[in-house]
Amino acid sequence: MKLFRVFDTNRSGRPTPGKSTVVSVLDVGSSKTTCMIAKLTPRDHSAIPGRTHDVQIIGFGNQRSRGIKSGVVIDLDAAERAIRLAVDAAEKMARMTIDSLIVNLSAGRLGSETFSAKVSLQGEVDVHDIGRVLSAGRAHSVQEGRTTVHSLPIGYALDGHRGIKDPRGMTGGQLGVDMHVVTADEAPLDNLELAINRSHLSIGAMVASAYGSGLATLVDDEAELGVVVIDFGAATTTMAVFLDGQFIHTDAIAIGGHHVTMDVARGLSTSLESAERLKVLSGSALANAADDGELLLVPPLGDEDRDAPNRLPRSALNRIIRARIEETLELVRDRLNDSGFSTLVGRRIVMTGGASQLNGLCEASRRILARNVRLGRPLGVKGLPEIARGPAYASSVGMLIYPQIGGIERAGRKQQVYRATGTEGPLGRFGRWFKESF
Repeated sequence: MKLFRVFDTNRSGRPTPGKSTVVSVLDVGSSKTTCMIAKLTPRDHSAIPGRTHDVQIIGFGNQRSRGIKSGVVIDLDAAERAIRLAVDAAEKMARMTIDSLIVNLSAGRLGSETFSAKVSLQGEVDVHDIGRVLSAGRAHSVQEGRTTVHSLPIGYALDGHRGIKDPRGMTGGQLGVDMHVVTADEAPLDNLELAINRSHLSIGAMVASAYGSGLATLVDDEAELGVVVIDFGAATTTMAVFLDGQFIHTDAIAIGGHHVTMDVARGLSTSLESAERLKVLSGSALANAADDGELLLVPPLGDEDRDAPNRLPRSALNRIIRARIEETLELVRDRLNDSGFSTLVGRRIVMTGGASQLNGLCEASRRILARNVRLGRPLGVKGLPEIARGPAYASSVGMLIYPQIGGIERAGRKQQVYRATGTEGPLGRFGRWFKESF
C-alpha cells in the first residue's frame, strides 16, 4: 500500500491550489473513536468561505471508545486498541496507509486568552511584516502547565486604526494585531499523544472540538454576524464563539450526554444500557402534559430474568433528564456571559455533537439561552457514510476542512517538548509540519 503524508501544503501552510491531496483525521471522544481519510480536490468557486478544495471521504473507521473519560485517557492500552481498530478500518477502505493525523481536543480545560502586539513598519505591509507581528503576538507565554493549541489573529490595526482584515499593501508606521490563543492543560495532551504514538502514528495538528464543529456546520452569514457553536458531546460540552468570520473564544464544561444517562440509571434504578435506550427513544428535555399518562417499562438493575420490569410514567424519566439539561445550559449561559461576548454575537446558536440530538434540546436551549437555536450538521463534504451525516460527526468533518484555513497559524509557532511522552510533542510536530512546507 502507498504511504501518504497528511496533506501537501504550500508556503502559506494551506493545501496547494490546483493540487489534490489527502487528509486524515482522528476524533477520540468519550463515546466513539473515529478516523476519516479524505481526498481534497481543488475547486474554482465555493459558497462556503475558505473552502479552496472539495472534500471527498475515501476512508472511514468507527469504534466504541475505550479507555477515555471526559476526553482524557484513563486506560492507555484500551485507548490504543480503539485507535488502532478505527484507523485500520479507514485505511482498508481507502486502500492506503497513513502515518500522521489531525486530532481533535475537548479535554484539558480548554480556555481562551487574547494578546496584542505591535511592530514598526518601514513602508508597505508585506508578508514578512505580517509574520513579524504574528510572531510578536505569539511571544506571550502561557501559564505553567498549560500549552498552546491555537494561536489565531482576529484583527489587525494600522497606526491604531482597528478592524483591518488583511493589511497587505497598506502603508503606515505601526502594524498591530490582536491574537486569540487557545490553551489547554499539558498532561491530557501528553497522554493522548502517547496513545496515538503507540499506534505507530503521529499528530500533525490538534484542533479544539468546538472550533472544528463550527468549521463543519456554519454558513457564511452566521460566522460573520456572530454565532455560538455548542458541541454537546458524551462527556464534555464545549463552545466556540465566531464573529466577523473569526474564531474568537472557546470554553469547555465537563458535563455531557453520558451524565444524563447516569442520572437516569441512578434515578430509575436500571442499567446504563437501559438508561441510554430510554433516554434516546422516550426521553425529552421538555415537559409534556401527556407524559403522566404514558407508562414506560424500566428493566430493573440486576441479572434476575424473573424480575418483572417496573412501570413508571414517562414524566419521571423526563424530570431527571430536564434537571441535568437545564443545569448544563445554565452553565453555558453563565460562561458565555462571563466571556464578555454574549452581547456581541447576536442571537444565534448552532447546537451540534452527539448529545445534541436529544428530543426537545433545541427548544430547551431557546428558552434558557434566549436565542435562536438550530441543529448543526456537517456541510459541503461528499462521501460521508449515512452514520456520519449527523451532528455527532461535525467535529471530525471540521478537521478535514481545517487545513484549508489553518495556514495562518504557522508563523512564529513556538515548538515545545512534551515531557511525559519523550517525543517531540503534538505542537512541536505542528510547527515542524508547517515549516516543512516552506
